[in-house]
Amino acid sequence: MAAIIDRLSSEGPGESAGFLNDIVAQLWPNIDAAGSKMIKDIVDPMFKTMLPGPLATLHFTHVELGDVPFKFSDVRVTKTPLDGIKLDLQVNWAGKCDIELDADMFPKVGVKSVELHGRLSVLLCPLTNVIPLIGAAQVAFVNPPELKLDFTGAANIADFSVLDNAVRKVILSVINGMFTLPNRFLVKMDSNADYFKTYHYPLGVVRVTVDKAWGFAEEAQSKAKKLLSKLTRASPDCYATVQVGAEEEWRTTTKNNTTTPAWGETHDFVVSDFDQLIVANVHDHDVGSDDHVGLATVSVKDILLAGGKKELAMVYPGGEETGGRIALSAEFFEFAPEDSSFSASSHKGDDKLCGVLSVLVAGALGIKGPREELKPSIVVTWGDKHRFQTAVKADAPGTDINNPSFDQQFRIPLTSDLVGSSAAPLRIACLNGEQEVGSVEIPFADVLKAPEQVLQDQFDLGNGTKVRACFTLRGVKAAKLSDTALPTREK
Repeated sequence: MAAIIDRLSSEGPGESAGFLNDIVAQLWPNIDAAGSKMIKDIVDPMFKTMLPGPLATLHFTHVELGDVPFKFSDVRVTKTPLDGIKLDLQVNWAGKCDIELDADMFPKVGVKSVELHGRLSVLLCPLTNVIPLIGAAQVAFVNPPELKLDFTGAANIADFSVLDNAVRKVILSVINGMFTLPNRFLVKMDSNADYFKTYHYPLGVVRVTVDKAWGFAEEAQSKAKKLLSKLTRASPDCYATVQVGAEEEWRTTTKNNTTTPAWGETHDFVVSDFDQLIVANVHDHDVGSDDHVGLATVSVKDILLAGGKKELAMVYPGGEETGGRIALSAEFFEFAPEDSSFSASSHKGDDKLCGVLSVLVAGALGIKGPREELKPSIVVTWGDKHRFQTAVKADAPGTDINNPSFDQQFRIPLTSDLVGSSAAPLRIACLNGEQEVGSVEIPFADVLKAPEQVLQDQFDLGNGTKVRACFTLRGVKAAKLSDTALPTREK
């Protein structure tokens, strides 16, 4: 194992992916068929729940991904702490598609091409001594990918940008919810693989401070607002938003009437990969709609290697420079099986994390009832703020619906108010459809006192039903670049 400073600063260029591209090209007809079905099955229902008004009736009438396959490049291979293999590779797709969409109050439109660009992380683990030697593969984009759609028939739509933004928003929401860190798409290659051995825990917490911004003056203002500014001598009212990977976006307070906003505000984000980007967006708050001032990005790796401080040039979404700059600071805390951070004053506050609780649900045993009537799922709750539910299983060939596998994880970032002496118990319940068929409460103290703060068991929910689950509790501790270990790259 190499120290983080060596790992991050000495990594060389990636390798060619010619062999992988040849395999994908041969598999592309199958990928086209499976991917087209997945798009219709997953995205269509999302249109109904995520889009307003007439757009909610949007649906695919035809989906073909075309004959241009994904292209992979810049492959890097590393070992993981759990003796698995991690592949990082660039994916680029300039697809020539045949996609049609229709809606009640919009004319039919098509998508003739799609551009998708991003960095993929593929985990292969656990490694076994039985063919196929790999228990499972987990795929994720390190950061939200770039997506561009080229529509046909758009000239018939008065406000085409509304449709474009709506469709891309839903598709990216699906991708980020399933395939962007911290979310990974799991494919078991060995049906007997233990889910607990496939899961990779996050690396730690990056504490990001938005210090200040300057140099943008009036460049980002609309023409109308520039005129108003000259008449009233008003300065912008600036706030910043920050996001890491697919983590929830955080917003600073608004600094009124200043072209040099100084925030000095801090927020913690869970980090799954050091190549994840910290994305800072500065906006000018306005009545009706806010003006975009500028965007800046830096990877967690780069800001840590720079000593935890960076002054970044801001650009518009299209890449044009704004002339403005923003200063960010970052500190990294690694997860550790200790609870001292739960009461430490340095980790108290709404925007600071003192640890993380990972909940893994492998499967259920002994669910009673006729196969055709069972639609089981598992619900995990903690107090009145945290509720998670697995996918609902249905009877199908090859599925043991009375003893279903779920293989899902839920992660709860911990704040100091959650883990005090009056911490609520954890609750596991098994549902059949909407009806609860059994439950059990697990005192938080049981997890806290478990060896290495890992409580793994077949929890008895009553009525003969058990759930195989694992609760892993981790506190945080400040990490020095010279001390923290990361997987080493295979040379």
